[in-house]
Amino acid sequence: MRNELFINGEWILPAKRGTFDVINPATEEVIHHAPAGTAEDVDAAVRAARAAFDHGPWRRTTGKDRAVFLRGFARLIRERLDELSEMEVLDNGKPLPEAKWDIGDAAGCFEYYAGLAEELDAQPSEPVALSDDRFTSKIVREPTGVAGAIIPWNYPLLMAAWKVAPALAAGCTIVLKPSELTPLTALELGTIAQEIGLPPGVLNIVAGLGPEAGRPLCDHPGVDKLAFTGSVPTGAKIMAAAARDIKNVSLELGGKSPFIVFEDSDIEQAVEWILFGIFWNQGQVCSATSRVLVERSLYPRLLDRLVEETRKIRIGDGMKAGTLLGPLVSSAQYEKVLAAIAQAEREGAMIASGGARAKGMEAGYFVEPTILVDVPLESAAWKEEIFGPVVCIRAFTSESEAVQLANDSPFGLAGAVMSKDERRAERVAAALRAGIVWINCSQPTFTEAPWGGYKQSGIGRELGRRGLDNYLETKQITRYVADTPWGWYIK
Repeated sequence: MRNELFINGEWILPAKRGTFDVINPATEEVIHHAPAGTAEDVDAAVRAARAAFDHGPWRRTTGKDRAVFLRGFARLIRERLDELSEMEVLDNGKPLPEAKWDIGDAAGCFEYYAGLAEELDAQPSEPVALSDDRFTSKIVREPTGVAGAIIPWNYPLLMAAWKVAPALAAGCTIVLKPSELTPLTALELGTIAQEIGLPPGVLNIVAGLGPEAGRPLCDHPGVDKLAFTGSVPTGAKIMAAAARDIKNVSLELGGKSPFIVFEDSDIEQAVEWILFGIFWNQGQVCSATSRVLVERSLYPRLLDRLVEETRKIRIGDGMKAGTLLGPLVSSAQYEKVLAAIAQAEREGAMIASGGARAKGMEAGYFVEPTILVDVPLESAAWKEEIFGPVVCIRAFTSESEAVQLANDSPFGLAGAVMSKDERRAERVAAALRAGIVWINCSQPTFTEAPWGGYKQSGIGRELGRRGLDNYLETKQITRYVADTPWGWYIK
């Protein structure tokens, strides 16, 4: 576990020699003292990234050459999959099988963007058809510059890959600031960068607290682009910081995603996807389908089966075989989720299952998987992101009512619909105001498909080809090709 920052290709101690505790959420034990970067370290990292972009070879390399490094990241992540997965469990708390899935996805992300980097070589410019044949024009895409990336704690290495891979593929340099709750696997990208010979300054990693490291990164005039995944309030602050210098910004923020289940749905399939949609990663997922709307005729039977299966979920340390629900990431998140459940009860919701600290767990931030029913539409539990293993369920009587309830939210990240009627499913999918819609499933995420939301869920898209576009500028180059003079001033 690293106790230094990765700046300009080297491991260095923070300028102020500070550290912060990294806690295992399953045991509440301190497992590491991570390096606490501050404004001085951020400045050094941005200067290194700036020099590497402005004066180094990186942005002038071919996509094919950059792809070699990206595939190097993927190869070494896969070689260290077991080690990195265990580190992720200790740091974040998620069950080991989930962590292995995430680490494998991170490697796949680097591989995917290696392919897109090579495609940039194949189409270096795009011709433009003009209305005046005295001119020709083409469009070229160039790297944005120095990217500042701030990532959350729920998918530590995977969220790093979502930003580092496309940035490097585009030819940008980057300063990465991981969450202070889960810095361990993101720091390991520095070790991998050294092993594959990535040029100094191309990737820099500054761990630290938000006010001490995240804010200086957002405010730094040497940063051209900010990419952030996290909460709406923090995203708003980053957007305001970006406005001062008119920085390019992409934000992937919160959600309160609906899951509409129609009466013709298979109950067992519906229950399985509801469980996966809210309890995967302890519900600490921005796209979690935490508002479930069930057609009234199906509601009683589905609720009975959902409660039955929820009570079977094995809760425990993520390192123990068979665990399906680990602890929440921190004491603050644990208290926040329990407080949200208590408030929901006060506001009229009923607890059908769970709702308390997991029984038999003397240490750790464990909360039972919780089902809230009859949740008032005006309650905070229905409207606000809880970010924990808590699902709210209501009945509806018509398709139009279901769509109205689903869209009645300031968020618009994701949504899901389940029905055997393909036309209805497509109709409802089209009506949902969300950037991601799943039909007869919930939460599958693919590197090849764009990820992002409407409304307060963010700006821009990650993943897919649009994820690469986040780190590219578009330039028009127009040439005068006529044999005759322009002749406006000089006749």
